[in-house]
Amino acid sequence: MEYQILNTSTCLLVLLVFIPTGLGICPSSCKCSGNDRNVDCSGRNLTVLPQGLQDNLTYLNLSFNQFVDLDHQLTRFTNLRTLDISNNWLKNVPAHLPKSLWELYATNNNIKVLQKLDTAYQWNLRVLDVSRNMVERAVLINNTLSSLKFLNLSSNKLWTVPTNMPYNIETVDLSNNFLSQILPGTLVRLQHLTSLYLHNNKFSYIPDKAFDQLSQLQVITLSNNPWSCSENQNMAYVLQWVQGTGARVVGAPCAEQPWPWASPAPAAAQPTALDSSPMLKGTEAADGDRDRDREASAAAPEPTRVTKTHKQLKAKEAPTLGTPSPPALLPGTERPLLRSHGPQEAAATRTILLQDSTQGNASLAPATGSSTTPMTLSITSGMPTNYSKMPQSTSTTFRKEEARPSVPSRASRWHVGLLWLPLLHAVALALH
Repeated sequence: MEYQILNTSTCLLVLLVFIPTGLGICPSSCKCSGNDRNVDCSGRNLTVLPQGLQDNLTYLNLSFNQFVDLDHQLTRFTNLRTLDISNNWLKNVPAHLPKSLWELYATNNNIKVLQKLDTAYQWNLRVLDVSRNMVERAVLINNTLSSLKFLNLSSNKLWTVPTNMPYNIETVDLSNNFLSQILPGTLVRLQHLTSLYLHNNKFSYIPDKAFDQLSQLQVITLSNNPWSCSENQNMAYVLQWVQGTGARVVGAPCAEQPWPWASPAPAAAQPTALDSSPMLKGTEAADGDRDRDREASAAAPEPTRVTKTHKQLKAKEAPTLGTPSPPALLPGTERPLLRSHGPQEAAATRTILLQDSTQGNASLAPATGSSTTPMTLSITSGMPTNYSKMPQSTSTTFRKEEARPSVPSRASRWHVGLLWLPLLHAVALALH
């Protein structure tokens, strides 16, 4: 009896020592944790799966190895949640992956095509990362990837934005490709999309209404694309969309270039030799009035007697604009010459009121006539009234002229004197 008990104890001890090694719960070339259900076999230069992997694994890392083909070799891991096969030599996504997967990482391989069967019926897949491969075409079946939230196809060779992306997807990274077009309807149903990365591609424009249905979009990247900023018709949509969207736009198109179809700002008027001084403009207008007055005076009879008033007015010199002076009295009357002293003095107006015989000098009054005959002479000189509205380049010239208001030019005095001649002649005729 004692001998049988001893043998039984020995057998149990052997089983406890050697059975775990024989079953291969954790392969010697891997690291295990979580009751040996999380296995890390990365960076071991493996070309085939290590022996002894449990069927109930939930995490398997096979990255940084030398795998070329893993088709049909991972199907038995029916509890697998995360599979990392990045940085290998795989030419395609392994066929017949377990349907229990939540996350699949296959970055930096030699995958050229993402076939529809590679991801078909992956009901639980939430993350699909096939970046840094040579994918030229990606075919997805949206109704078989109902749980997919994150799709990374960056750094591949795609020319067209993949169609049939899952409706519930939230993040799509298509940066660093050769994308140049978005087919109609590609992004229509992606109403849960929050992040879209399109930088470093070949887009020259975005077709009309391409982004209109992205109601939940929070960030979009558009930098480093060869936008056709000079083409009004093609760029109008994306530029208007960027201005109106509530999403954060990184690298807005044509941000550093003016819109070619925008109305150019009117160039500031540069003063020329003829119109740099407002004095010349006023003089030209006054010359026209002077010629007309001269013609009218030629037809009138020559006065036989020059009165004292006429001589005094002729001898009086026009007051300087810049220096205020007391109002000048018209000889023989009690009315002063009215002069403007406000902001409008730049375009000065002289008003002379001729009184009748009842209010002025009786010897100078005509036999008949109205009680008051106002005569107004507008002399445009000095600064214009719209000085504050002039362009900066032009206002500099006016400031220089304003600095010397008390020294009018010889031409200014000559023209002002000529302007008084027809007025004085008319006054003489009225008094005669």
